[in-house]
Amino acid sequence: MDDLRNDRDQTIFVAGHRGMVGSAIVRCLEAQGCGRILTANRQSLDLTDQAAVRQFFADNRINQVYLAAAKVGGIHANNTYPAEFIHDNLVIQTNIIHAAHTSGVDRLLFLGSSCIYPKLAEQPMREDALLTGVLEPTNEPYAIAKIAGIKMCESYNRQYGRRYRSVMPTNLYGPNDNFHPDNAHVLPALMRRLHEAKAAGRDSVAVWGTGRAMREFLHVDDMARASVFVMRMDDAVYANNTRPTLSHINVGTGQDCTIGELVHTLARVIGYEGRLEFDASKPEGAPRKLMDVSRLNAMGWRPEISLEDGLRQTYGWFLENSITLRAS
Repeated sequence: MDDLRNDRDQTIFVAGHRGMVGSAIVRCLEAQGCGRILTANRQSLDLTDQAAVRQFFADNRINQVYLAAAKVGGIHANNTYPAEFIHDNLVIQTNIIHAAHTSGVDRLLFLGSSCIYPKLAEQPMREDALLTGVLEPTNEPYAIAKIAGIKMCESYNRQYGRRYRSVMPTNLYGPNDNFHPDNAHVLPALMRRLHEAKAAGRDSVAVWGTGRAMREFLHVDDMARASVFVMRMDDAVYANNTRPTLSHINVGTGQDCTIGELVHTLARVIGYEGRLEFDASKPEGAPRKLMDVSRLNAMGWRPEISLEDGLRQTYGWFLENSITLRAS
């Protein structure tokens, strides 16, 4: 691992610091006593504005970048706004990666998504499954943008000798997640739906799909720790475990569950005792999405938070912030 003392003397820009992943990375860096952590909200920096991003990098002596900024959402949002999902993500990551390079930033971590892999990829999904098959149609625009981000980092590494790395998280959850009833991912959407059903005394809750689709879930604090771990990894260790044109690293637990099992666990955590009614007419995405995390495990990293413990922590955060979330 690179010396932590170096990070304490550097300026680290976390793009997307108000999002779930970005805020967790900031918490992780602060807990480790890192130096100047630089952030910028949407009012002070529009990441889709190329000139503004270029000027931001010119005005700040940035040493490292965690690129956690992205337009994200669940199946409904991806189906409804495909143009925005591909455009906004391509523009944001292109602006940041290129500005980092032109301003001399040598270290950058790009955060992608497990949706980069083919819909019917062999399970668990290894890094070398990338670009070997057709993507899941419901989130193809988002996935294409993330694949472009990986290849952009690799291209700057190959041509300019940069240390731009990419991590591909499985499904994340935790504090600062999006709990919007229409645009959220499956876990926070179900958490809010079950909570509201309990509060209203409803005797049943509708769940999209058959409940048989399988998903893997990682607490965002574990993801933040993995991100810092990969960013600091010795060049020799990174090079020995990756290839120049296959450099991304999966991050997950290596374990999955059915959506049905997830819903029942959530109901237990929340204390909802009504019926769970699965609607097979609704889309549920790929049948299974489990990450092969053997590459990262071999490098020495493993998650610390179990799913049920993470759900209880997340529900506690949800309850503390429910007044604010109610309006969103």
